[in-house]
Amino acid sequence: MTLSRLNPGPRMSEAVTIADAVFLAGQIPTTLTGDITVQTREVLTEIDAVMAELGGSKADIASVQVWLTDMADFQGMNAVWDEWVDKENPPARATCGVALARPGMRVEMVAVARNPNA
Repeated sequence: MTLSRLNPGPRMSEAVTIADAVFLAGQIPTTLTGDITVQTREVLTEIDAVMAELGGSKADIASVQVWLTDMADFQGMNAVWDEWVDKENPPARATCGVALARPGMRVEMVAVARNPNA
């Protein structure tokens, strides 16, 4: 079984592919002063960029874990998600409230996808 890493760094890789599966690293916003809609758009844009670099798209995403620092942001995150999600190929999804690594970060998402190159 072949394992390959996309943009490996000293701490982690952007994504790891194993056979027909792709595991994306947690995608985070860049605008830590933005509200949940700004941050959610940034995170989803990052997911799109990683999938494009792998040769795929959001249609290849099988599962997403959404982590929110405040569950009061659930509705705002869902409004952006609903605009973004591929209606023909929605992934499985779970959302939970957690303490995130950086102050100001309101959302982080982790995705598992089909390897478009397998």
